[in-house]
Amino acid sequence: MKLNQKYIFSLLCSLPLLILTGTAFGHGVSTEDAAFIESVAGFNFFPYMYLGAKHMFTGYDHLLFLAGVIFFLYRMKDVALYVSLFAIGHSLTLLIGILGGIRADAYIVDAIIGLSVVYKGFENIGGFKKLGININTRAAVFLFGLVHGFGLSTKLQDLSLSQEGLVGNMLSFNIGVELGQLAALAFILLAFQYWRQHDSFIKGAVATNLVIMTAGFMLFGYQLTGYFVA
Repeated sequence: MKLNQKYIFSLLCSLPLLILTGTAFGHGVSTEDAAFIESVAGFNFFPYMYLGAKHMFTGYDHLLFLAGVIFFLYRMKDVALYVSLFAIGHSLTLLIGILGGIRADAYIVDAIIGLSVVYKGFENIGGFKKLGININTRAAVFLFGLVHGFGLSTKLQDLSLSQEGLVGNMLSFNIGVELGQLAALAFILLAFQYWRQHDSFIKGAVATNLVIMTAGFMLFGYQLTGYFVA
């Protein structure tokens, strides 16, 4: 059976998600960044802001989830609403978790993050409607934002964070996270806007969201394995 150009285009749009999934397993705080964080003391606004932006821009689990969230959002006010809900949830648990010393097992939190990716892909293909399950998408995006932020806070708490300037540094880091998120979303939105001009977007929507779900299951399985093996 021959594949026409539309299906080839759809497949090519799905491949980056598979590539991102392969690198997502190593997602966390890099060795170099961890060494910097543990070596400095006092308030360092720009370095922490840069680290926050870098984390989100390379945070493939976050980006996969957000790609699923905005996949069928055509109006900018809807994109802004859902991204804001995620950002508020992410910011709350990131700051409260670190400043309040609240933590959980990182593998379990990251496994739930993997399931959040599965959830969004499944919702996008109408899976919940077919099962007769009605989910408040806004509430779900906010709750998963809480989980994603908590996942990052657990990773940062594994480091020897200096208490001197901690509040300011974490606020700076969080600002960077949100700036990085906006920058990454700009690229994703541009790609979606271009793709939506082709018939392959609708025809390839199910396949692409199945790829997103597969990525989420892989993240979930990897983290769950780490929990039992570590």
